[in-house]
Amino acid sequence: MEKTLDVKGMTCNHCKQAVTNALQELDGVTRVEVDLDKGKARVDYDEGKVTEAQMKEAVEDQGYDVK
Repeated sequence: MEKTLDVKGMTCNHCKQAVTNALQELDGVTRVEVDLDKGKARVDYDEGKVTEAQMKEAVEDQGYDVK
């Protein structure tokens, strides 16, 4: 599956890396591409292992808002 998350609050490469790392640590996430300028995180994942809610929570735990 593929999901694009709208991530609010990312302002720098450190933010981008924090979001990328948080998502990559989830079991079932196979690929993450974060577009800092657009505030988007594109995630390829196995829906049998990880849910959209878990991805949202992982990003929010880093201090960002997911719309």
